[in-house]
Amino acid sequence: MSHIRFAQLASRIFNAPLLLRPDKAEVAIAAVAERLGLTSITRADGIALAPGVAARQAIENDPWLAAPGSDPDRRGYDILAGVAVIEVHGTLVQRLYSLRPYSGMTGYDGVRQNLFTALADPQVRAIALDLDSPGGEVAGCFDLVDTLRALRGRGKPIWGICAEGAYSAAYAIASACDRITVPRTGGAGSVGVITMLADFSRHLNAEGISVHFVHYGARKAEEGRSRFEGVTPDLLKRVQAEIDIVGELFVETVAANRNLTPASVRGQQAACFMGAEAVSVGLADSVMAPDAAFRSLLASL
Repeated sequence: MSHIRFAQLASRIFNAPLLLRPDKAEVAIAAVAERLGLTSITRADGIALAPGVAARQAIENDPWLAAPGSDPDRRGYDILAGVAVIEVHGTLVQRLYSLRPYSGMTGYDGVRQNLFTALADPQVRAIALDLDSPGGEVAGCFDLVDTLRALRGRGKPIWGICAEGAYSAAYAIASACDRITVPRTGGAGSVGVITMLADFSRHLNAEGISVHFVHYGARKAEEGRSRFEGVTPDLLKRVQAEIDIVGELFVETVAANRNLTPASVRGQQAACFMGAEAVSVGLADSVMAPDAAFRSLLASL
């Protein structure tokens, strides 16, 4: 079973676009490097990462990647003074089949269901997204963002309250809220896309192992084959083109949701902004501690 889980993990980390802060991606890869057969990991800037024990300790100490799980229940949010508090914590994935964060992850499917349920809930006067996430998968993210944007103006205000940070995919979700608050030491941003291609070919050659693919169509399973045949400049060029398309979608989505120009969002170069700086660049509306933001939401009702 563990081999199956790691194979699934590899398929979701490598050769797939991610809306995730690069430092969190590095920790995740390094932590599972040994189980995935990676003997060395090098960043684009030439800095080597250390797989193995140190990386596993890093992931265990990272609340975004290793938060304790909780059993899902029938209602995926708490109601406080008429406000439905929906948690968006940890790494974001397309499907988690849970209405609440589970094992350090939040599913777009759960957030979507909670939003619709809260809007129809007569006990709920407003919705607060409790955001603390470095981002996650592209798959399902923008569909959820479009849904959230369409739900604005239906009589129940939707606020994005950053408990700490909302980055990348988490910020895409926050951008669709009526109002965004960040604490002084928290932040928002990372409006960019990243993907990782794993190249095992030199390791296999050193071990005297040759992998032969028989396929119809020159580009059949091209990115998967690159792990064993090597990453070619042509493949990198095509992957970059795909990443650029998703990146432009991200930029245009944030610009429309926040009433900014695409040029200004693009000019941020996927940077992360802390507290007041996030407000100054238009990614948030005010600097408030989460409890103060919640009180402000109540006062606005």
